[in-house]
Amino acid sequence: MAETTNWTPESWRNRPLVQMPEYPDTAALVRAEARLRGYPPLVFAGEARSLKRSLAQVAEGHAFLLQGGDCAESFSDFHPNNIRDTFRILLQMAVVLTFGGSLPVVKVGRMAGQFAKPRSAPTEVIGGVEMPSFRGDMINGAEAALAARRPDPERMVQAYNQSAATLNLLRAFAQGGYANLQSVHQWNLDFLADTPQAHRYNDLANRIDEAMSFMAACGVTPELVTQMRETDFYTSHEALHLNYEQALTRVDSTTGDWYDCSAHLLWIGDRTRQIDGAHVEFLRGVGNPLGVKAGPSMPIDDLLRLCDILNPDNEPGRLTVIARMGADAVAEKLPPLVRAIKAEGRKVVWSCDPMHGNTEKVASGLKTRDFERILAEVRGFFAVHAAEGTHAGGVHFELTGQNVTECIGGASAVTEETLGLRYETACDPRLNADQSLELAFLLAGHLKAERDKARNARRAAAK
Repeated sequence: MAETTNWTPESWRNRPLVQMPEYPDTAALVRAEARLRGYPPLVFAGEARSLKRSLAQVAEGHAFLLQGGDCAESFSDFHPNNIRDTFRILLQMAVVLTFGGSLPVVKVGRMAGQFAKPRSAPTEVIGGVEMPSFRGDMINGAEAALAARRPDPERMVQAYNQSAATLNLLRAFAQGGYANLQSVHQWNLDFLADTPQAHRYNDLANRIDEAMSFMAACGVTPELVTQMRETDFYTSHEALHLNYEQALTRVDSTTGDWYDCSAHLLWIGDRTRQIDGAHVEFLRGVGNPLGVKAGPSMPIDDLLRLCDILNPDNEPGRLTVIARMGADAVAEKLPPLVRAIKAEGRKVVWSCDPMHGNTEKVASGLKTRDFERILAEVRGFFAVHAAEGTHAGGVHFELTGQNVTECIGGASAVTEETLGLRYETACDPRLNADQSLELAFLLAGHLKAERDKARNARRAAAK
């Protein structure tokens, strides 16, 4: 249960605020919040508790977390095909990881609410004009114009409506037959047809087909076993815009606890994790599973204090620590945090975000991420946990099912010169479907090695 001592859904308003917009029309903000408070919840408390139970299995080393999706969702790119393709690549990755690691995979999308982004500066200069920074479509527009950059509270209402429609489609895909394991071949995206990753995936799909045929011969079919034709799929986003989060916070009628019903899982960013800050204050009182980003500047004492505040009962599945160190820092900065958590007996999920610490700007002015550096941080993350005897529990990627050219490298061989061909992100660069699948096969290898090591240790102990 969340710690709610001296907590109310609005107690965050008395704490120091960072990364929050300043609305010029406060009356319009009040009206928008009131409308959202009257709308139905986007997710339900029981679903959040189900995710927490699954994450508890991750924390104990019996499952793996796959979290991914857009850097920032967009109003202009809202289309069912985009939702479908991101869901589909996450399904493919999950199948690869499940088969390779022999572990259940908990699937969480950065979807249906990821509309706000922290910025390094409140303003920027474009064409000689200083204007507010773009903070995501929930807050203002990306167009380089003063009118577009003016924070507009009605955007929160539009974000809610788009999130509701996205969730409706995701639930249909997850529960309506699209996730049926008999359809693994159909999940391949057309533009991946002749790539090395597609061939590897098709080989895997053929093996799954053989296993399914064997089980069918034994009388085990998707019609009889729900898990073979449906999947659990959850949503998440950074709980950055607290006016929106508070407006969607509800009391669960079955337990009497508060839940933030904007998503199943909410996380606190590396820029908003202040111990006495508004974001930590708000999230400590809701019952959802939570995440906190841990960058290279995270002090050990701060991480332990955040565990005390956000997970005072040390409940497995309640808290995920999302490490985003950067390829050059992971080997030095992550081990002290892992050791401290282990020594204190804290039950957390350890997840790797290899995206945010490896962002760079190239000569063309575009931001990108080098696939090799992303791989290096993932390898470093697994190496640290192998050395410390802890479970490398998950990954957190910014990705899309679209055939974009935003991250350099990978088997698709995106180069600095070809970045501009299909550079479509509204914020940070994302892995495309081919790069995402390539990463999944790499991760499956690490999970298999971890599984084999554990099996050999059990055999040696039994002798």
